[in-house]
Amino acid sequence: MMMQKALDVLYPPQCATCNATVETVNGGLCADCWGNTPFIAGAACDCCGTPLPGHEDQDGSVLHCDDCRALGRAWTRGRAVAEYKGNIRRMILALKHGDKSEYAEPAGAWMAHAARDLIGNQTLVAPVPLHWSRLLRRRYNQSALMAASLARTAELPLCQDLLIRRHRTPLLEGKSADQRAEIMKNNIFVHPRRKIRIAGRPVLLVDDVMTSGATLQVCAGACKVAGASRIDVVVLARVAKDA
Repeated sequence: MMMQKALDVLYPPQCATCNATVETVNGGLCADCWGNTPFIAGAACDCCGTPLPGHEDQDGSVLHCDDCRALGRAWTRGRAVAEYKGNIRRMILALKHGDKSEYAEPAGAWMAHAARDLIGNQTLVAPVPLHWSRLLRRRYNQSALMAASLARTAELPLCQDLLIRRHRTPLLEGKSADQRAEIMKNNIFVHPRRKIRIAGRPVLLVDDVMTSGATLQVCAGACKVAGASRIDVVVLARVAKDA
C-alpha cells in the first residue's frame, strides 16, 4: 500500500483517454471523459448488448435485436458496457496496441457491473483466447486481463486457458459477418485438461469488442460441446449498427 502511494506521487494516475490526472487508475476516466463516454443505458438487446431504440421495457419482457433473432446465437444472454466509439474505442486501442495494460482493471470492473444479472455462484469466467503467436508479439491478452479483473471484482473463479485457438487468423476488421464466421469456423476448442472444469457449469465469456459475434459464437459453441450448462457473454464494447 505504501509503495503504491509513493508511485502515485511520482507517477500520478492519468485518465485513460485525455491524460488528465485522476485520483486512482482504477477509476479509468476523469469526470469529464466519464460524462462523454458512450456507456450503454436503457433499452438493449438481451443477447448481444447492442443498444436499441426507445426506452427499456418496464413489464419485464426480453428485448432482442434483429440480428440475434435471425442468427441464433450459441450463447444465451449478453451484455456490453459501451458502444465502440469515442472514449471507449480509444481506450481499447490503447489497451490492445499501446501497451496500456493497466486499463484492463477498470474495464473488468465495469464489465462485472454490466453482467451482474448473468452471474451465479458457480459461474466460471473465461476470456476469448489469442493465438500463441499473437500473444507472443503483444505480450498479453487484453481479454484475459479484463477477465481477471472481472473475476476479482465479482469474486468468481477464473480459467485463463479454458479455450485455445487452433490457427492464427487474419485480422477481422473490415470483414463481413459471413467472412468472419468462415474465418473463425472450427478454430477454437476447449483445452482437453480443462473439460472437467466446464462440465455441467455456467460459463461467462469475456472479450473486448463484439462486432458480428463470430468469435464469441465459436467460443460459445466449443463450450457447449464440452458440456457447459449455459454460456453467457460480456464485452467492453459493442459495435452498433447505425440507426
